[in-house]
Amino acid sequence: MIESLPFYVTAVFVLTTILTIGLLFRIFSRIRPAAFSSKLLTFIIPFWLVLTAFLSMGGFYAQFDSVPPRITTFGILPPVLLIAGYFIVFGDFVDRLSLKALTWLNVVRVPVELVLLWLSQNGLVPQEMTFEGRNIDILAGLTAPLVAWLAFRGGKISRPILLVWNVLALASLVNIVTVAVLSFPTPFQRFGLEHPNVGVTYFPFIWLPTIIVPAVLFAHLAALWQLARGRDS
Repeated sequence: MIESLPFYVTAVFVLTTILTIGLLFRIFSRIRPAAFSSKLLTFIIPFWLVLTAFLSMGGFYAQFDSVPPRITTFGILPPVLLIAGYFIVFGDFVDRLSLKALTWLNVVRVPVELVLLWLSQNGLVPQEMTFEGRNIDILAGLTAPLVAWLAFRGGKISRPILLVWNVLALASLVNIVTVAVLSFPTPFQRFGLEHPNVGVTYFPFIWLPTIIVPAVLFAHLAALWQLARGRDS
């Protein structure tokens, strides 16, 4: 079924993944002098990109006979642990990231939602995972430029705007991730009984749960971390 997808679906998603990584690297490159923590991520992210691509092309993530499924254990969990490790070990690195750039990174959510819609139309993810169903995440992507403009006008940072927006956008992300996990063809499936969430286990769409979602999650957590600590980066 994945072979019958229109080419533009794959092309848009690959370009979105490249954009996400490019924005991340741009954020990291603004830290001067370059720290070990930053250099480490510029190695880990491409390595993880290639590894997940290789595993997905071999059908590794498409197996749901284990509990939890492989995509959870070997796809979603590693970047979550990496993010947690950075906050614990490299808190100073997180403090130095640009709040404005972290906000702008969320624009990648717009093309992601279009790709999810196309995957749903081809029976690879359930409708509940799209903005026609239970997913309102496109609003976070559409409002990111507006928030970046409002929150950083006149050389000052509007903390209330950033705080409210990041909390709401993070809640939206948690919502769609929950729907996605409950749409996997496992004993815990609650959504997409006719069309389960299998599309994200195939190449290149494996990069949605393993690259793009962790990047967006990290951006929100880093922003909230800085806002809570009174930083003005």
